[in-house]
Amino acid sequence: MNKKDVLEIKRRFTKEGCTFTRMSGCYVNNNKEMVVKINQNFLNLEEEEFYKYLEISKKVLSGTVGNNLLTLPFPTEEEEAGGRQQFLMGLRQSELKNEDLLDRFYELIIENFNYVGNYLILLFHDNYDVMTKTSDKNKLDESEEVYEYLLCAICPVNLSKPGLGYRAEENTIGLRVRDWVVGMPENGFVFPAFTDRSADIHSIMYYCKNPKDPNAAFMEAGLGCESKRTATEKKIAFTDIVKSSFSDEEEAQNALTDLTQAIKDYVDENTVEDSSDEEPVVLETETLKALMSESGFDETVAEKIEKKIDEEFNQNPPEAEYLVDSKILAIGEQKRRERELREEVEDLKHEVEEKNQALEDYAITSKTYDVIVRVKPEKVDKIKSDTIDGRKCLIIPMDDDEFLNVNGKNTTF
Repeated sequence: MNKKDVLEIKRRFTKEGCTFTRMSGCYVNNNKEMVVKINQNFLNLEEEEFYKYLEISKKVLSGTVGNNLLTLPFPTEEEEAGGRQQFLMGLRQSELKNEDLLDRFYELIIENFNYVGNYLILLFHDNYDVMTKTSDKNKLDESEEVYEYLLCAICPVNLSKPGLGYRAEENTIGLRVRDWVVGMPENGFVFPAFTDRSADIHSIMYYCKNPKDPNAAFMEAGLGCESKRTATEKKIAFTDIVKSSFSDEEEAQNALTDLTQAIKDYVDENTVEDSSDEEPVVLETETLKALMSESGFDETVAEKIEKKIDEEFNQNPPEAEYLVDSKILAIGEQKRRERELREEVEDLKHEVEEKNQALEDYAITSKTYDVIVRVKPEKVDKIKSDTIDGRKCLIIPMDDDEFLNVNGKNTTF
């Protein structure tokens, strides 16, 4: 699913556009026990409940494609009898009306969803009449297909925070009653995936709230899909590889900043503007090698990084845009500005010194003197005058490591 596909489904989740036929759910306690189950016509919900459940369902289609939203394919064996894909096909066909299938689904989640605490499993069934679109993106009044799908949301249920409140029964202020509150989903999925405006029964669109920990074990054991890493995971892996290839921390940070900027420039140069359908720019090995060379990487270090990247990503080049860390670029930009500011300050200091020197030279040359003395400021107070053999003398103390310049010639004592 690309961004346009996700938005097309998500835009329908409004009071007027929502067509969920049914909603079922199961509340699970921290002992992995089913506490209560729900199963009802979604459109018959009270208005306040309707909007709360709708908000939860919309969250499963939120975030960034490739980071919070991943399209996960089913292995061939999962599409055979007894496989997870076949089970979901049956659950979809039942329109959430088969209690035995629903119980088996809840058990499947409970067995494979590793979560400490209480949570709520929610399932929504929907039929979307996909309207034909012309080449200029206008809709025609005819249907291409009916996209029938399930949307699942797994939401944490936590105790509300303790606090004070008005106790109407006693007409006083006191501790309020703490309730178990359903939060926004940690994970979820849409089956089948909606790809190129059509049902893709060979894939699931998977949602994870935290892209640093997308719960790969649940992708595989729970949903039976081939797991994928999020953009955040790829970026962290790439950053660690580059930084660990240098012995000096500052050198590593500078190299990472330069390479990140080079990758960003490469992505910008090879991305078509305003095209969400465009395939992401992949960072091929030869391209990475060229960018490291442009960034001034030592050849030995570059070869080490190249080898580690191939091993880390199983020789499947990562998407270049996923490796661009905006925080690293911001740090690099800040350092660049600081460096430029220091250079500007040094230039100004030199300019002031030159002007002061010019003023001194002018003051000296505008008058006629037989002897001109220029010393460091700290030696001025040490200069004394005396009469020796009836002649006026100027006495300037000199240390052993100090030098004297007389009319442009260096002299030592």
